[in-house]
Amino acid sequence: MQDASPKAWSGRFSEPVDELVKRYTASVTFDHRLAEFDIQGSLAHAQMLNKVGVLSATDLAAITHGMGKILSDIRAGNFEWSIDLEDVHMNIEKRLTDLIGDAGKRLHTGRSRNDQVATDIRLWLRHEIDILIELARELQEVLLDLAEANIETVMPGFTHLQVAQPITFGHHILAYVEMLGRDVERLMDCRKRVNRLPLGAAALAGTSYPIDREYVARQLGFDEVCYNSLDAVSDRDFAIEFTAAGALIMMHLSRLAEELVLWMNPRFGFIEMGDRYCTGSSIMPQKKNPDVPELVRGKTGRVNGHLVALLTLMKAQPLAYNKDNQEDKEPLFDTVDTLSATLRIVADMMRGVEVKPEAMRRAVKQGYATATDLADYLVKKGLPFRDAHEAVALAVRYASEKRKDLEELSLIELGTFSPLIGVDVFGVLTPEGSLASRDHIGGTAPKQVRAAILRARIRMAR
Repeated sequence: MQDASPKAWSGRFSEPVDELVKRYTASVTFDHRLAEFDIQGSLAHAQMLNKVGVLSATDLAAITHGMGKILSDIRAGNFEWSIDLEDVHMNIEKRLTDLIGDAGKRLHTGRSRNDQVATDIRLWLRHEIDILIELARELQEVLLDLAEANIETVMPGFTHLQVAQPITFGHHILAYVEMLGRDVERLMDCRKRVNRLPLGAAALAGTSYPIDREYVARQLGFDEVCYNSLDAVSDRDFAIEFTAAGALIMMHLSRLAEELVLWMNPRFGFIEMGDRYCTGSSIMPQKKNPDVPELVRGKTGRVNGHLVALLTLMKAQPLAYNKDNQEDKEPLFDTVDTLSATLRIVADMMRGVEVKPEAMRRAVKQGYATATDLADYLVKKGLPFRDAHEAVALAVRYASEKRKDLEELSLIELGTFSPLIGVDVFGVLTPEGSLASRDHIGGTAPKQVRAAILRARIRMAR
């Protein structure tokens, strides 16, 4: 570890910081992951100071060289982090000063750790959002491939987890493609508010040096600067907004995970999942437990908790910066880590899903899934819908007593429930007939599922 050195603010105090306080308040154990972004921000700040005449060309060259050495050491795992130096910023600044002398001490001119950390975390989060968008799109591609392979695979659609109407497995999977599409849109929109530069706000009131904030923003790829210095250093809306978007992503993945758990249960038997995503039992040799989907559900609660933690963290903070804000990082870091790992593993897991069409078709037959089609048939023959609903309900009760599906009833049997029923009724009582009748945008007809997959691929290619 590096040797301890006086704090950046130590001249004001007459006794050293208590060791317990030092450990309690230090953040370097987790904020060191911001190191590369801290160096990016510092180099842009130094270039700006040189541009406005506050920092000499000699000092800029020394800072640039020193930061290059520090960056190499960090990437190689050779940088020694010290808890005595509190955080990532002071660790880097101390090492820079050791390497290049007084030029390192001049780097902090015109800024504070308040606007420095706010800049670093925005740079880091912008980078992570870009990665997460690509991971979400990769999962969408996997799901589109699965949907395309099952455009005509009949399965029951459910409401209240009861068999409702026939759909196709491809149509079902496309619902998750839509969810992820909204997730990507939210990440992209959130990125706009992340991508604003706080640097230049200094501690809270700005600085008396003739800085050029727009220049720094351009150097770092920010869209614009934060326009109020108090808000710039104390705002964590962007972190809360991102975590809210992350919680929605995890909620969508958790819904998919829950369905995977149900579908691989022998009572459903709709899919088989790769052994590498399951575990056995220490006592029951027959078990194949869906541990990965279950953990997706569990980790969703973790991310939801981070969102509540950040909201609670900020709810009573007066302007401007407060030490409370140090607690923003661990929930934010863990949200990104959880999202990244979950998107990756779900994408890989879905590539290995084996669909069981026969089991899905058997399930369609068990729940009178074409009852609504029979009601629609009668309405098209002129019967009011409520009367049609009642007639079909009686037909379903009769079929249930006979242990038959509706399409297995004879024309004579069906005719007892309405004289409007003719031989053409059997064309609507099959799962295929039901699917084909939903031939509109967003419907489950195979023709529409095929079109939806094409639309999604075109949209993602833009």
